[in-house]
Amino acid sequence: MMRFLFLFLCLTVVPVEASEMQLVLRQASVDPSTHPVTWKPQQTAAIVCDMWDQHWCAGASQRVAEMAPPMNEFLKLLRSQGVLIVHAPSTCVDFYEKTAARRHAQEAPQVEPPAPMSTSLRWGTNWVWPDPTRETDLPIDDSNMGCDCARHCTIHDPWTRQIAAIQIDDEQDAISDNGQELCNLFAQHEIQHVMIMGVHLNMCVLGRPFGIRQLVKHGRDVVLVRDLTDTMYDHRMRPFVNHFQGTDLVIEHIEKFWCPTITSDQITGGPAFRFANAPTR
Repeated sequence: MMRFLFLFLCLTVVPVEASEMQLVLRQASVDPSTHPVTWKPQQTAAIVCDMWDQHWCAGASQRVAEMAPPMNEFLKLLRSQGVLIVHAPSTCVDFYEKTAARRHAQEAPQVEPPAPMSTSLRWGTNWVWPDPTRETDLPIDDSNMGCDCARHCTIHDPWTRQIAAIQIDDEQDAISDNGQELCNLFAQHEIQHVMIMGVHLNMCVLGRPFGIRQLVKHGRDVVLVRDLTDTMYDHRMRPFVNHFQGTDLVIEHIEKFWCPTITSDQITGGPAFRFANAPTR
């Protein structure tokens, strides 16, 4: 496993003032040091990526269902502090077409993106492909689409909506899988900082038009919530480690090449989320 030196990241909900949160970021670096920052919740958004009601891979569906309740508790706390919650169930936003949360994203005034939007297409939305000028290849081989089940599941599109265990506040939240809509929404709310969570880290969390690559290219101050994510990785593929070690490797890749990470316990005050069948470290 690749070894990195890290900036240590922690996030506390004890505010410096009533409207501020203190963060100290963890990110791979050749010159590690602590880097404290202050975020205003009212300038912060949290994106929930592709937490669908069903997935073609049974194992992926099971892990999403396990992760959704603690993610919902995390989001409730963020929302209560004034963080904008954006639900991004790609290709399923029409399910919410008549809701106020969907209209919040659709009706935000049009703005010019901070940098060009990707026009490539993949899996029903625009897609930001790997950038060889700033990142190496991913440390896992997901070329077989990453199903880790004993027998590979048949690929199809069973998702229709976001998983119901993640609540949507129709008055406060927004729903979108469109990068331009998020640019509009972030400008309207004067968003400077973004937390992103959901699935799958090696695919959609990185590549969607609201994902890490596009957010970083737009100059957003981005962090990945690293305990509230999962990968599509099959342990029978390179580098032949268990599924959860594969996820850890992708987290390291993101910390090295794209953005820092945090864990949900630093908001909730309880333990960080851990999948029930993840090996003990």
